[in-house]
Amino acid sequence: MKRNLLVAASVAAAVLMAAGCQKLKARDQLNKGVQSYRSAQFPAAVEHFKTAVDLDPAFPTARLYLATAYMSQYIPGDDSPENMQMAKAAYDQFQKVLEQDPKNELAIASIASLYFNQRKTDEAKEWYKKLIALNPKNKEAHYTLGVIAWTEWYKPYMEAKAKLGLKPEDPGPIKDKKVKEELRSKYVPIIDEGIKHLEEALSLDSDYEDAMAYMNLLIRERADLAASPEEYQKQVETANNWVQKAMQTKKMKDEKKQRASGGITTEETK
Repeated sequence: MKRNLLVAASVAAAVLMAAGCQKLKARDQLNKGVQSYRSAQFPAAVEHFKTAVDLDPAFPTARLYLATAYMSQYIPGDDSPENMQMAKAAYDQFQKVLEQDPKNELAIASIASLYFNQRKTDEAKEWYKKLIALNPKNKEAHYTLGVIAWTEWYKPYMEAKAKLGLKPEDPGPIKDKKVKEELRSKYVPIIDEGIKHLEEALSLDSDYEDAMAYMNLLIRERADLAASPEEYQKQVETANNWVQKAMQTKKMKDEKKQRASGGITTEETK
């Protein structure tokens, strides 16, 4: 009996030592992968991270790095099979990260970004909303949902103007009541939701000039659907205010950079 217990204890100790050795090897591979990644040697980094995951499947950091290394090789706008496969590999690994850690914010944000860069707006919206549910103060998620609203609206808006013989820069509101009502019923809710997200992004960062730029676009273009010339003019003035705010914010940021670098600011040249 004692001999059996000793054998069992020895076997257990050997298993623990082997497991510990595997984990040490996994961490060594992770460190090598990080070195390759920092040197922009992404294929080599992938191999190191894959080995780390194989050695220790429950090592979430290695899995996250593996997914990120795949994502770093994905080129937005390139629809080649090889590039799409790289995106899928990244997506699959981020999903496995979430199986281990459902609240991993980086994994959720990365999946949302992958879908956005692939122009899969429905999927991107779904994942950015998941990200906001997890972290309501993620300003980039709110901003990107505002951008998605604009991308969904802009193409049909331009097509409608072209069919009416209007140039993109022709002032509104659109005079064809049927066309305007069709656009209003379908797209005003999308535009309003986009504006709401941009407002949230700006409440989190009042100097978010990119969000200001899209506020200008959505409000200015929504003005074309206004019920009257007066309402149109009011919305255009609001859009103009956002343009001014964006310009002032950019100027302020440029001057801060100049002061930080010891350069001459516009105030000093007056």
